[in-house]
Amino acid sequence: MNIITKIINVICKKEVYGVVITILLSFFLYHIIARVLDKSGTKGETGYERKKRITITKIFKNISKYIILILAILTILSIFEINIKGMLTGLGITATILGLALQDTLKDIINGVNLLSENYFIVGDIVNYNDFTGEVIEFGFRSTKIKNANGEVLIVANRNIMEIRNLSQEEPSVTVEISVAYEEDNKKIEHIIKKEILPALEKLTEVYEESAVYLGIKELGSNSVNHLIKFKCKRESHWQAKRDANAIIYNILTKQGIRIPYPQLEVHHES
Repeated sequence: MNIITKIINVICKKEVYGVVITILLSFFLYHIIARVLDKSGTKGETGYERKKRITITKIFKNISKYIILILAILTILSIFEINIKGMLTGLGITATILGLALQDTLKDIINGVNLLSENYFIVGDIVNYNDFTGEVIEFGFRSTKIKNANGEVLIVANRNIMEIRNLSQEEPSVTVEISVAYEEDNKKIEHIIKKEILPALEKLTEVYEESAVYLGIKELGSNSVNHLIKFKCKRESHWQAKRDANAIIYNILTKQGIRIPYPQLEVHHES
């Protein structure tokens, strides 16, 4: 009984139950806010509006998390009767020192706000940073995560936003090379491209109608004659459209008996 009494006495102390209640209320409050924001992020008449809502909701979830954390810490300090006003005065001086030490972090946060307000890009947009091209999968005040077609994820600090190019402002033009052997009849190849390959490409759901065109012979390679075609498609389907186009080209050329060249090595033996 003495042990139980001691446990009850400990639990009944303001420092114990006050901290527990503060932590539980903080988790509960953040969970409610996160659910409300997630529901609002699914609304929107167009795909662009929905992606923009998702971006904004993620930002506000981060903001609410830090605000609730700060409030919880201040509440716990007040429970232990620590002089918060004195701490806040000291924090003013500390904040000045930290501001000088964390200039890059502050730049990231400021640029994050600018990105959100100016719609520079949003979650779901295709962007390019140096030689890395991919989809924006996560956006925060400090950094942006970009995922390419190979599944690689690049984290870019928001202070470098001027080096990021948004490729989602207009539909991309996809160019595909068609390599055939030198022995093939050039007129026959052009006929197959214009009458069979291009119409087949325009039947793809991600490719826009009447956008596929034959550009001519790109170059005379060491093993092949390389023809070039181009078409426009939806930005989010860029990589899939190119893969589907390659499959269509291969199937049609194989069906027509057109030889697709590959590097070969000739070895001569002296008699």
